[in-house]
Amino acid sequence: MRPQFLRFLALAAALGASSCASVAADDTNEATARAAYSSTYAPRASSPILIRGATVLDGLGGELTNSDVLIRDGRIVSVGQGAAAPEGVTIVDGAGKFVTPGIIDVHSHIGVYPSPGIDATSDGNEATDPNTAEVWAEHSVWPQDPGFERAVAGGITTLHILPGSANLFGGRGVTLRPVLGARTVQEMKFPDARQSLKMACGENPARVYGGRNSAPSTGMGNVAGYRAAFARAAEYNRRVQAQRESGEGDPPDRDLELETLAGVLNGEILLQWHCYRADEMANAIEISHEFGFRIAAFHHAVESYKIPDLLAREEICSAMWADWWGFKIEAYDGIRENIPFVHAGGACAIVHSDSEVGVQRLNQEAAKALSDGRRAGLSISRGEAWTWLSRNPARALGIEEETGSLQAGRRADVVIWSGDPLSTYAVAEHVYMDGALIYRRGDAREPHSDFELGQTYRERGQ
Repeated sequence: MRPQFLRFLALAAALGASSCASVAADDTNEATARAAYSSTYAPRASSPILIRGATVLDGLGGELTNSDVLIRDGRIVSVGQGAAAPEGVTIVDGAGKFVTPGIIDVHSHIGVYPSPGIDATSDGNEATDPNTAEVWAEHSVWPQDPGFERAVAGGITTLHILPGSANLFGGRGVTLRPVLGARTVQEMKFPDARQSLKMACGENPARVYGGRNSAPSTGMGNVAGYRAAFARAAEYNRRVQAQRESGEGDPPDRDLELETLAGVLNGEILLQWHCYRADEMANAIEISHEFGFRIAAFHHAVESYKIPDLLAREEICSAMWADWWGFKIEAYDGIRENIPFVHAGGACAIVHSDSEVGVQRLNQEAAKALSDGRRAGLSISRGEAWTWLSRNPARALGIEEETGSLQAGRRADVVIWSGDPLSTYAVAEHVYMDGALIYRRGDAREPHSDFELGQTYRERGQ
């Protein structure tokens, strides 16, 4: 066991529940880091667009027939029937089509596990210590990953990129725009979106680190590790605040690990927690109560159907697969109705991918979950099901006021589908991001990655 981890445990025992109250983190350090790695994303140029006469799933739970969507200056202007066509607007015929907000994948590893998937590019897990809260996923993102292009073709307009789940604390996640042709990750960063902290419970950290002379190796070791780390972060916060208020002495030495944890304690950083079992999610909620932080979402969460009341009470989202479970013991007690049961229980349900393949057809994953819920007797509309793909993930990422729904003032992240998107037969025909057309199905003029085009060899002189 690492001496540092032993110190974590000793400090947690000494502080105990007295660490419940957290104070502000070192704002100067965080502000400096945000400025140094700030977004340089700039929307593409766009012109006014009026999509006329489509069926609209507005992302808020509604379905509007024969309706229009007016876009101008990269924002939604109006949604409804009989919209007047301003001068200079481009009219797109939506008859027989469906229009939705762009899909948001709240759990993706595109860029940190890019294609082609080989060991040399496997940059998602800093599996060197149970606590690597100091690392940032964005510093591993390869912007030219062809997976971004394939995601856009599936209607994706926003992704949250996370580290892997080897560690108790895996590091910070980042919300990105799939900017095709971006050279830097800063060009892709969603403006003003908060970072997240990826945590993991259950089998993964115990499997990676468990053994006679290392920790954690059990569920109780996992929980002790969380509590010890947050206890240190609370003490770090206390020392920073005391120095700031008194003006005497020097602040504590900068600690990148504790800065991240302190950011969670003060609400600057959103917590995204990989957790399968209901009992472990309940333990995580108790830890959040002890140290006074909020959990934005549990990820994978195959047993969320057992505790929708707890999740609704705590306002915690569950990011889930439609039918991917049973591949290990902690994922064994899953059911196909998980997503609709969480929704019906009044909690926030999300469809996520955690897959470079699944991200290309998240609309079909939502369709499977909707169908399973209806077979179980639940009355869920298409409009409600679409909230699992847009508004709810936007809520979990803290960007709900910017995207995730088709209402006036929101970013014009819009997809035109060939038919009912909750069908295996529908495809994304047009994808708009901030009002700019970034994908048109079948358009050979669109730029493509060399990985998509393939490479050819010409001998010299030929």
